[in-house]
Amino acid sequence: MTNPAKKLPLLGGARAVGGPIALGLLGAYFAVALAGLSAAAVAVLAGTGDLAARRPFAALPLLAVHLFALGFLPFAVTGASFHLLPVMLRNDVRNRRRLQAAFVLLLGGFLVPPGVAYRMPGLLWPGAALVVAGLALVLGELLGLVLRAPGDRTLIVSRVGVTLSSLGVAAALLLGGIAFSPGVDGRTILVHLHLAVLGWLTILIVTVGRTLVPLLAQAPTAPARRLPLTECSLGVGVALVVTGLAVARNDIALAGGAVVFATLAVFARLVVRVAHARRISIEAPLAHLLTGVAFLLQAAVLGALMLTGALSPSRGIVGYVILLLLGWAGGVTLAHLGKLFALSVWVWWPPGPRPKQSALYPRGLWLAEAASFAAAVELLAAGSLVGSVPLVRSGGVLLLAAAGIAMLGAARTWALRAHRPEPPVQSAHSKSQTGET
Repeated sequence: MTNPAKKLPLLGGARAVGGPIALGLLGAYFAVALAGLSAAAVAVLAGTGDLAARRPFAALPLLAVHLFALGFLPFAVTGASFHLLPVMLRNDVRNRRRLQAAFVLLLGGFLVPPGVAYRMPGLLWPGAALVVAGLALVLGELLGLVLRAPGDRTLIVSRVGVTLSSLGVAAALLLGGIAFSPGVDGRTILVHLHLAVLGWLTILIVTVGRTLVPLLAQAPTAPARRLPLTECSLGVGVALVVTGLAVARNDIALAGGAVVFATLAVFARLVVRVAHARRISIEAPLAHLLTGVAFLLQAAVLGALMLTGALSPSRGIVGYVILLLLGWAGGVTLAHLGKLFALSVWVWWPPGPRPKQSALYPRGLWLAEAASFAAAVELLAAGSLVGSVPLVRSGGVLLLAAAGIAMLGAARTWALRAHRPEPPVQSAHSKSQTGET
């Protein structure tokens, strides 16, 4: 089937050279991502007592974080990346069957959470092997897009940023294989966490968001630039953070954190400017970004307090991970899932009358999801800091509600496509009137 993105302006932009992946494949990735998020929320709710008591290595917290990290993030990020990056890098995915194979292999990620949480090597290692194979296929296609991007045309995403993000997830994946092995200390796990959240997700969010955030909000685009200084600065900061954590040098980690924070402040300023200059009503992607910046600021404060000794790591680490992984990286990723799914439905709409993009996006549902999600993150983080079971339980309920609303929003978009009106059938007489044969 011919990719309609070759003929239609995608996201309101210029004619595309590359096109997004097929709607069915994107829908499969997003459906599994939402199932993974829901499973993680159930595990959070079941592990209320452990989270309130700040026991991050208890079975249920480990189950929750790995369901989120391997059941939600890889599927959501892969689907979103291959909807956006072929257009932004102006070339097509060469082998779409590899992405289909990657989808099947990444399902092995659901074996890893119970394997880690309940010390079941028979699940952990086969699942990890499948995930490694799946992500290898995904990264191969991503780097292929980077290498084939035309050098003589203006690109709306940084090739350096996409490459750094790919290196970040590869490093996090390799380290993840040993992070929970017997005898490994907590700093190795922290390096693994920061490579994933900062080296992979944050760099990718900043790289793509510089163009996508103004575009979705119909706001003026960011000023043109000659070099990807933001992505490079973020890469340097991440390298300092993980080096400092790895060698137990808090001063190096603090310096890296300062570089990351200063760099992200530039991106946060862009988000705030877009919020003021937007030409449409606020939608979930922008709402999640604004709250995500707030979560990032809180995580930075907690991290600095723990590194300087002003706050015990045993007290602050659970709240820190909730704010950084769930509130920032997870929230921004979830925010764009519904919008990109609606845009994909619009792009792949069959021949005939085409609805407006906004008609396929249930804005109210996704705003309700954003509000529920933001409240959940705050309650979970605060409850872990003060050791309150009721606060953590309330946060778990709201997180599960946010996952349910997100599934309802995606289902609503799909239902609008499934119940589209059939194009009118022309009679032979009317065809002759219009000159058709």
